Amino acid sequence: MFHLLQTIPVPEVSADSLEAKKAYIEGLLRNTPPQDLLSMLGHEALIFGLKVLAALALYVVGGWIISLIRKALKRSFRRRNTESTVATFTESLVTIGLWILLIIAVVGTLGVNTTSLAALLAAGGMAIGMALSGTVQNFSGGIMLLVFKPFKVGDFIEAQGFAGKVTEVNIVSTKLLTTDNRVIILPNGALSNGNINNVNGKELRRVDIPVSVAYGTDADVVKNALLDMVKANPLFLDSQTPDAADPFCALTELGDSSVNFVVRAWVQGTDYWTARFQLQETIYRDLPAKYGVQFPFPQLDIHVRQG
Repeated sequence: MFHLLQTIPVPEVSADSLEAKKAYIEGLLRNTPPQDLLSMLGHEALIFGLKVLAALALYVVGGWIISLIRKALKRSFRRRNTESTVATFTESLVTIGLWILLIIAVVGTLGVNTTSLAALLAAGGMAIGMALSGTVQNFSGGIMLLVFKPFKVGDFIEAQGFAGKVTEVNIVSTKLLTTDNRVIILPNGALSNGNINNVNGKELRRVDIPVSVAYGTDADVVKNALLDMVKANPLFLDSQTPDAADPFCALTELGDSSVNFVVRAWVQGTDYWTARFQLQETIYRDLPAKYGVQFPFPQLDIHVRQG
């Protein structure tokens, strides 16, 4: 076969030229006997088929190895108690990188010049970068979130007009699970450049509840009643707990139709909503019935002058 190929005249042009390849094929068809041509085609088809099988085998085995590496990373992160934020981000980054390398290797196995492919990717890198500028920004935002750690997986945050528990941080986005069981996906770029309210940033939280009572009510009675309600609830803390303070109550405003107080007390972050709801219910139930303090309602005095 190789002797036959050597007898075929090939025009003196560049090997990469389409004209050279066209002339080569025309000369091959014109000067090669049909039986030899079929033999050549069968041989080339066999070689190409073997390359395809090798590429498929490489793809299957490579995918299996990537799966093993991903599972090994998960086990390693769990064994070392790595933060879920770092673990999910690193796992996603490594997996994508390995799949890119595998695809390049598979393409090379098929006989495609990977050097030319790499040059093509490099040449198109700027165009791709401009087209995917949002994705690149989100990737950079993910790096910023990973480095500065404004939150971690499991924290409840408020950002970009949404509030929920962080369930996953990958290379381009962050997933939140809202209290009504919706999944919110926030791009890392906007998230890293915006305001983030991390509700679980500290172990303790302060409960602030405003209370309005009618004019003529004794202020000391109201303050003592509110403090007694707080102290009767075991969820509220005092100054004996580090970073906490004793419950506090004060008159904050003389409103148009009410005298406004505020009661403040510290709780564990995990008990915030339970303690808040319990105290509000206790105030509504006991303040009028037990302490004789009445809640106000908007009112307007009208004086009619007869003349």
